Amino acid sequence: MKITEKCAVSIHYRLSDAKGQLVESSFEGEPMLYLHGAENMIPGLEAALEGKEQGNVLDVTVDAEQGYGAYHDGLRQEVPLSAFGDIEDIVPGMRFIAETEMGQRPVQVTEVKDDVVIVDGNHPLAGQTLSFNVEVLEVRTATEEEIAHGHIHAGGSCGGGAHEHSHAGGSCSGGAHEHSHEGGCCGGGGAHEHSHEGGCCGGGGAHEHSHEGGCCSDDEAKEVKEGCDGNGGCGCRH
Repeated sequence: MKITEKCAVSIHYRLSDAKGQLVESSFEGEPMLYLHGAENMIPGLEAALEGKEQGNVLDVTVDAEQGYGAYHDGLRQEVPLSAFGDIEDIVPGMRFIAETEMGQRPVQVTEVKDDVVIVDGNHPLAGQTLSFNVEVLEVRTATEEEIAHGHIHAGGSCGGGAHEHSHAGGSCSGGAHEHSHEGGCCGGGGAHEHSHEGGCCGGGGAHEHSHEGGCCSDDEAKEVKEGCDGNGGCGCRH
């Protein structure tokens, strides 16, 4: 069966960046399962998989335009350390969720100064040409429920949170809220800590959880976990 729209597809992949360094690989773990034609992954990789079938192995080069978009300097901003409330040990690499004019957006801490935190809302792979090595493991017709929901209900995950879209602009306000997802959002209000990887900066209050993620905003910041919505590299876009 060939990969066409509304097919449920299972793949293993290796992703390398523009310098040839391995970013992530599913071969040592669970394969990625996605719904073809539902924008579950970056356009360049999905287009390359069109018409392929079980057992096919392919190398795919995806430029920035068909990957995670161009790098936008305006998405790199300074946020007051006070915006993160009671969250301690803010360090480069932490991810949060920011409330922007474009909606929620993952941001990553790139630098911490005395009273200012530099966050970057660009996807970590923005502006880069990416290289994928892909093996197609299984192709089947998606169920009506999967098609209605726009994703597959079983199987592995994209890993690095590659649920990424490309917008330009955005801003961080204050507040912090730390989680354990990877991803983030800058908005406003309060802070509480979780155990996902990532986060969201919003505003107001403080309490502690345990996901991996977060959110940054004027009043609160949450840390987000890395998954299919933040900063992964498998290509998953939703």
